[in-house]
Amino acid sequence: MGDLNTSAPSSTASTERRVAIIQSNYVPWKGYFDIIHDADVFVFYDDVQFTKNDWRNRNQIKTSRGLEWLTIPVGKDENRLINQVRLPTDNSWSKQHWRIIEEHYSSAPYFRHYGPWLSDVLLHQHWKTLSALNQRLIHTIAVDFLGVKTTFVRSDDYALSGHKQDRLLDLLGTLGGTTYLSGPSAKSYLDPIRFAKANINLVWKDYGGYPEYVQSHPPFEHAVSILDLLFCAGPSAAHYIWGWRSQGPVSALSLGP
Repeated sequence: MGDLNTSAPSSTASTERRVAIIQSNYVPWKGYFDIIHDADVFVFYDDVQFTKNDWRNRNQIKTSRGLEWLTIPVGKDENRLINQVRLPTDNSWSKQHWRIIEEHYSSAPYFRHYGPWLSDVLLHQHWKTLSALNQRLIHTIAVDFLGVKTTFVRSDDYALSGHKQDRLLDLLGTLGGTTYLSGPSAKSYLDPIRFAKANINLVWKDYGGYPEYVQSHPPFEHAVSILDLLFCAGPSAAHYIWGWRSQGPVSALSLGP
């Protein structure tokens, strides 16, 4: 699996560069990978405040019992950045997550293809921090399984100034960003005028219209971990995230030998 590219991408004033800046999440939903695909540069924004009971350390999967949370225990200290969150030295949580995943996806069409990789990550690799685990999972899924060509960087590799929007604009300027891709929830706190004054185009991501696929445990639910889509749709997964916008009906694809 390839390493993250943490060097600043080269830029010229005339080059359009679409940048997305998001905190790393635990095996996030397909929309997270949709915005990665749209970006030229994707920034793991993990040198900001860790938020309790959020997507950073948990996500949902579809089970025979309905939606079920997979939550990584990270302690109760709320005064820390995301990249400072340490994982338990006891890996009982990862064994539990794998047991639940295996129980509910072992009969999925592509579990045998992706299961060994996930099992190795959760059970046999040692992760000291939440950021390291999340970033590795996201990078591998995006690049190796979904085939995106986006450059990945980390915000903590840059000396940034200011707070909130000032900090975002500083990072965008450092990366040569001309377009900032943001989820629609940020409309409540981002000021489009600030971005316009910085000559940065602010684009709101639309997560609507995703086609359904055959899930192992109906009825269908969009808001689940990307793992559900990988296990159920395999190499056709990208079609259900972005490919459907320009392609016709999906056909079965081969995983190869």
